[in-house]
Amino acid sequence: MKITYIAHSGFLAELDHIILLFDHYQGEIPRLPEGKMLYVFASHRHPDHFNPEVFRLAEGRKDVFYVLSRDIWKSRVPESLQDRTVRLKAGEAWKQDGLTVRTLRSTDEGAAFLAETEGKTLYHAGDLNDWRWEGEPEEWNRNMKEKFRRYIEPLRGKRMDAAFIPLDPRQEDGYAFGLDYFLTLADYRIPEEGAEKIYPMHCWERYEIIERWLLEHSDSPARDRIVKISGRGETFLQ
Repeated sequence: MKITYIAHSGFLAELDHIILLFDHYQGEIPRLPEGKMLYVFASHRHPDHFNPEVFRLAEGRKDVFYVLSRDIWKSRVPESLQDRTVRLKAGEAWKQDGLTVRTLRSTDEGAAFLAETEGKTLYHAGDLNDWRWEGEPEEWNRNMKEKFRRYIEPLRGKRMDAAFIPLDPRQEDGYAFGLDYFLTLADYRIPEEGAEKIYPMHCWERYEIIERWLLEHSDSPARDRIVKISGRGETFLQ
């Protein structure tokens, strides 16, 4: 499996027979090989996760299908692509041609995706994160923490090949609340648990936040699973 970081929360995962594109809104999409089905995911309607330009990927191609969160209005989908689009709400499961997609409720808009195909499992959080902020009321932050932990609970003990997780420097000292709790859902001393590779995202091009996490978590058993992204267009083989 080849993973390409495009920008922000956008990633392309290429498997033997299928390609998955998650939350593209900026950056250059690599040339897509012929003969592989392309599934385009958008976790919610925020402009840094959903760009209607993704519908142009279907121009001249029949092997493109769109998996969108239900909060993206049906009217945003071109009429010619309505029959090649599914809109999912949180807590749904959907299958097509060897691809199974399950959604988790988000602490922001839309949903998170758990996609299984070709023996691989990929998790894209979208904006499912522990969004606690300096300046917000204590009760608001406490409720966010509780909601996040409840919504992400289905991943406890889950084996994943790749997980795309927010690591947002705007949260200042709380930048890793979401990632740190995600890591508690598995015993990373056991190869059959957790994510084989974790790709930090939503970093707003401030990739030094990944190095900060590594420095502050020198004893973490998951340390070697964190992918050190340093710029757009990087590719990683798994």
